Amino acid sequence: MLSFAFLAVLVFALANGAWLMRRLETAHATVWNDLGRPNFTLSTGLRPRLALVRFVWSQEFRRLGDAALSLCCRLAMIAEPLLVVLFIMLVSATPAHAQIPSGVVDIPTRPGITQRLVVVAPPEPKAAVILFAGGLGGLQITPEGVFKGGEGNFLVRSRQLFANQGLLAVVIDAPSDRQTPPFLGGYRQTPEHAEDVKAVIAWLRSQAKLPVWLIGTSRGTQSVGYVATELAGQDAPDGIVLTSSILFDNKSRAVPRMPLEKIRTPVLVVHHELDGCRLCAFADMPLLMEQLVNVPRKELLTFTGGLNVGDPCEARAYHGFNGIEPEVVQRIAAWLLAK
Repeated sequence: MLSFAFLAVLVFALANGAWLMRRLETAHATVWNDLGRPNFTLSTGLRPRLALVRFVWSQEFRRLGDAALSLCCRLAMIAEPLLVVLFIMLVSATPAHAQIPSGVVDIPTRPGITQRLVVVAPPEPKAAVILFAGGLGGLQITPEGVFKGGEGNFLVRSRQLFANQGLLAVVIDAPSDRQTPPFLGGYRQTPEHAEDVKAVIAWLRSQAKLPVWLIGTSRGTQSVGYVATELAGQDAPDGIVLTSSILFDNKSRAVPRMPLEKIRTPVLVVHHELDGCRLCAFADMPLLMEQLVNVPRKELLTFTGGLNVGDPCEARAYHGFNGIEPEVVQRIAAWLLAK
């Protein structure tokens, strides 16, 4: 809208200026000659144009008693400052982020350790989302961007859908020192994991100058929930999204048992009402929502429908939003981008 307004005023100012110079040439030849014969061609030079600007802004046109010329000059006095204001607004509204190209990236985290990412970049990203797969989290991404594991995971297979919504989608693998089983098993709720994610957040902010959100699904919510309780201030993500959250777990700490009162950023919770995974029963959702007491904004988005195939805790069941991925991603993106 700003660009259209700028172009419209620019076209008007140019047309008005051309008519002004033509009017001076035909109706006030002496004045036109004194100004250096300004015209609309590039050969006019800078001096006649500056003389014309002084003529207009000093309001010398008033002594000529030409009503049409006076109107034209007054319109120029409105259009020119308006052009400057619109140009400043247009530049201010243009995203200042640098473009991160799509592809595989390895960034250093802890001493001697790197974190591999797969980046899917839209043309003009509005925010960045780090996507945490469930299960053991060992995606084993090759330098060419091939996933040896976990590609069917809801977030991993939906990475392009997030990019289509204007989000810089970043799929995070296990770090370089966790590339064998059990991968992220027993690691998701450790200071080292928080340090790895902190480095990824910092890298994205330095490279893209964008808000950075964490999105986890299934056991990925244990990563996101833990990191969000550990990182604070400038290190914290701008918000988190928990999909198919682990609500009960007798082997590790479920998300509702984390100190969620420490989270001070927006939280979106996304769940399928028919999720059949015993660790993610929709009936247990109040356990999670009630703990989000200090967040500035929170909401529970629920879904029905889709396909339910195979193990109820796997990615092609309701647990993985099978068949409704575009709707789920669109609503997540709309929520986190809302002002």
